[in-house]
Amino acid sequence: MAILTRTDHGAVAHLTMNAPERLNALSDAMLAALRDEFARLTEQKDTRAVVLSGAGKAFCAGHDLKEMTMGRQAEDGGRAYFKDLFDRCAAVMLAIRALPQPVIAAPHGIATAAGCQLVASCDLAIAATGTRFGVNGVNIGLFCSTPMVALSRNVPRKAAFEMLTTGAFIDTDRAVELGLINRAVPPERLEAEALALAETIAGKLGAAVRIGKEAFYAQLEMPLDAAYAHTGAVMVENMLWRDTAEGIDAFIQKRPPDWDQ
Repeated sequence: MAILTRTDHGAVAHLTMNAPERLNALSDAMLAALRDEFARLTEQKDTRAVVLSGAGKAFCAGHDLKEMTMGRQAEDGGRAYFKDLFDRCAAVMLAIRALPQPVIAAPHGIATAAGCQLVASCDLAIAATGTRFGVNGVNIGLFCSTPMVALSRNVPRKAAFEMLTTGAFIDTDRAVELGLINRAVPPERLEAEALALAETIAGKLGAAVRIGKEAFYAQLEMPLDAAYAHTGAVMVENMLWRDTAEGIDAFIQKRPPDWDQ
């Protein structure tokens, strides 16, 4: 059985982490599967949105602690393995940011430590009510320093620091309030709601969404004046496209656009 499965719904790719017996932990194999699939998606312009979910009773429980413990058996006590592991995990999180398609996390059950990092790294998130989120490594003596990067870029800093230092879990109501997820839906509606959002995005001009995602993250890292200069230049290029001119004409004429892309 594949550790990561993919089902395509038109222009939407639905990826499912498929190691339910290990709570879809980000094992070496899972990280490799995610890395490879994201690399494929980068080249697939016909795929316009991605949904990421987990099989079984949980979305993702973070790193595989059994694998990490085995890494200690190396002569250096695991130093090289741990560095490589966290580098590989960071590369997967960065790959989500770099993907041209918006990625929607659809967590349920629990999303803890690097699993919470995975939710925070996705562009959007719709969770099943009852899902619990935590960066709880501190409870076993391991501060969630790398999950902190994505978490602190999603939620207010004092809330992030409280989660990191107490190891406490938050529910979906609190996750919506803090901005970690967009909304929560009944568990039986999770897949349908996530796919519906993905299909809405997939119905837009794909090229516009692609440059929009790239510009969205780029401008966040810039001073205000540089952000306006950058996004203004992006909009100039966007306005010069044939499909954008067609979209504007179609809106004025009250008809569906005839897009090439």
